[in-house]
Amino acid sequence: SSGGAMFGVINIIGNFGTVFCDNAYWQSAIAARPTSAHKGYLLGGVAWFAIPFSLATSLGLCAVSLQLPLTAAEAGAGLVPPAVATHLFGKAGSVMMTIMLFNAITSTGSAEGLAVSSLVVYDIYKTYINPKASGQKILIVCKTVIVCFGGSMGVLAVGLNQLGLNLDFVYLFMGILIGSAVMPLWNMLMWRQANATGAVAAAWGGMGLAVTTWLVVASVMYGDMTLESLSKNEPMLAGNLVAIFSSGLIHCVCSLLHPQNYDFESMRAIEVLDAVETTEAQQEDESDEPEEHSLQEAKDWILKRGFGYSAVVCVIWPALCLAAGVFSKGFFSFWVFISLVWGFAAAAVIITLPIYESSDALMGVAMMLLGRARPAKSIMAAGNSGSGSTGPSDAPASSQEPASAQ
Repeated sequence: SSGGAMFGVINIIGNFGTVFCDNAYWQSAIAARPTSAHKGYLLGGVAWFAIPFSLATSLGLCAVSLQLPLTAAEAGAGLVPPAVATHLFGKAGSVMMTIMLFNAITSTGSAEGLAVSSLVVYDIYKTYINPKASGQKILIVCKTVIVCFGGSMGVLAVGLNQLGLNLDFVYLFMGILIGSAVMPLWNMLMWRQANATGAVAAAWGGMGLAVTTWLVVASVMYGDMTLESLSKNEPMLAGNLVAIFSSGLIHCVCSLLHPQNYDFESMRAIEVLDAVETTEAQQEDESDEPEEHSLQEAKDWILKRGFGYSAVVCVIWPALCLAAGVFSKGFFSFWVFISLVWGFAAAAVIITLPIYESSDALMGVAMMLLGRARPAKSIMAAGNSGSGSTGPSDAPASSQEPASAQ
């Protein structure tokens, strides 16, 4: 359907923005081992796909097939999943959905609070306001920022709800606001000639052009600029496309006219505050720097599988379904079967893999609780947690909290 195709493009651009502009992702990537982070991110992406595919598809189709009495406003507010769960399982369904949402929201909120506090503290406060700030002072500012950020998010959520901007509108609109930062960020990481001033100009200029395009298209196509017309797919699609492509063009022009030729040396000279003493096992691991050929192997691995997976999900799979036309009963049953397998496989990986990777560390904790000696192998595991996060001295100060906070 044309609506599905437009939503697909908007979804891709918006999620590019949410990943590239989310400092929590950068923190995890910097703290993890360079030779293993790529596998974790790709595996995480494959597991995440169960949310829109397995959960959203099954719950959405269930609501339609059961003809649940949901209004368009309630559906737009994201109430389909709890309605279906409650209808199928009663109070138990409501409890299950509440637990799932609570865990997802608190996990995300925690990561975002730490990410924002790191940006404010290290890139603003310590860089421009108090360059000689101690670790204790940094910790106090971190806590203050987290509290202020959390409170502001609550106020923003209430404000959006009072304005009548539901979850559907916010999801479609986010690419217009943040999509313009994707291309400049990519260029800054991958292109030596990328100009820093041009990146800032491209991000803000692209957003301005995107908002203007969004308003103009809504006015031209529907004759007014009401909340209903602004929520349509066409204005949202136009704004998202302008956001991501105009910013890339602006930054490329600025960088070609005034190349910066950045040598990336300043990224290697980031100060670590109040580094704690590390164990012998941690020091041994830290000294084991990844060799160049290992990083090249990691790059080759992610290029093949990353582009391959993207091609299958974004091109080959939709093309095959397009050729099938209106789904037959057998084809649709196969579709449902794949979604179920994907969902349960993702759940199995998410639950069991972290336990397996951290089994030595967990055994060490259990042995200590029982008053027994801690195995040497567990000491190494504690220094190299399964998630890839390492000690305070491994990651740059700008990418994590100070040692005292950890």
